[in-house]
Amino acid sequence: MQPENKSILQQEIFQQPVVVKELLEKEEKNIWTIAKSLEGKFQYIVIAARGTSDNAGVYSQYLFGYFNHLQVGLATPSLYTYYQSPPNLKGALVIGISQSGQSPDINAVIEEAKRQGCPTLALVNDETSPLARTCDAMIPLHAQPEQAVAATKSYTSALVGLAALSCAISNDETRFQQVLELPQILEETLSLGTEIQTRAERYRYMQHCAVIGRGFSYTTAFEVALKIKELSSVIAEPYSSADFRHGPIATATPGFPVILIAPKGIIQEDILALHTELRRRKVEEIIISNDAKLLDEAQTPLPIPNSVPEWLSPVASVIPGQLFAMNLALVKGMNVDQPVGLTKVTSTR
Repeated sequence: MQPENKSILQQEIFQQPVVVKELLEKEEKNIWTIAKSLEGKFQYIVIAARGTSDNAGVYSQYLFGYFNHLQVGLATPSLYTYYQSPPNLKGALVIGISQSGQSPDINAVIEEAKRQGCPTLALVNDETSPLARTCDAMIPLHAQPEQAVAATKSYTSALVGLAALSCAISNDETRFQQVLELPQILEETLSLGTEIQTRAERYRYMQHCAVIGRGFSYTTAFEVALKIKELSSVIAEPYSSADFRHGPIATATPGFPVILIAPKGIIQEDILALHTELRRRKVEEIIISNDAKLLDEAQTPLPIPNSVPEWLSPVASVIPGQLFAMNLALVKGMNVDQPVGLTKVTSTR
């Protein structure tokens, strides 16, 4: 249930199950039609995005790589704008992901892709935006206008749109059914987050932290770190558990806060090994997981539902991260709807 008389950001976080449900109800047929129209027209995918949408692009690298055996690259927009020397995109499906669809550099990638004859697709919240008008096809995100500066519901709807597209490209109706269960999973996730407000108080004076995930959870590490930085000005550094071991683990001194994204799944063995090492080093662990034993060993456990499969866990596991970032900002006395120094639409070239 959505809270009353709360910040705009909190209301938007709680709208996510409804947004995802609307996206799936209104766009299911469209997504299957798009997938059919793309058959035989591309060999790999290029994602053009910035900020939160770029983090959704990271998810797509694991999603389309694992299930569709497609290589996915993230575009380098400055090659298209400042350097004016774009790469050869032959064989690419170029996907633009954006809340606003306004950023000139993202649109420049799409325009060049069209000039080179590549199929283009937009996942965008503003259906009248330049990005939406330029692309060959569009999956509207149905997040409605986001009023809080920090994006939440447009991020989760982008993840869901990508997940549904992956299912349709591989003609996998069984996996699509798992996507259709996400609204209920998100409702349950929000119901598990009732204690986050009091738990955030413990970190009132936190200035630095690391956020760690791997595999499908790598995207969540980046998105949770971004939300913490945006909302509370805390320096939150995202890592894969592998990269963290290659040097940054030196920061894991007693009391240092580490947020572990650790849903059950194939990658959990690696995360558990890192968790054991972090316990030995006496760090402060905040753990987002559906593993009861792991949650019991955290200083601050943030649970997600048992029912969410690993490949869809980023849609659920980001929500405790959003709530933690919001409540951390609140205990620090910050305005979570209008963070200092940020605007809703960032136009970059």
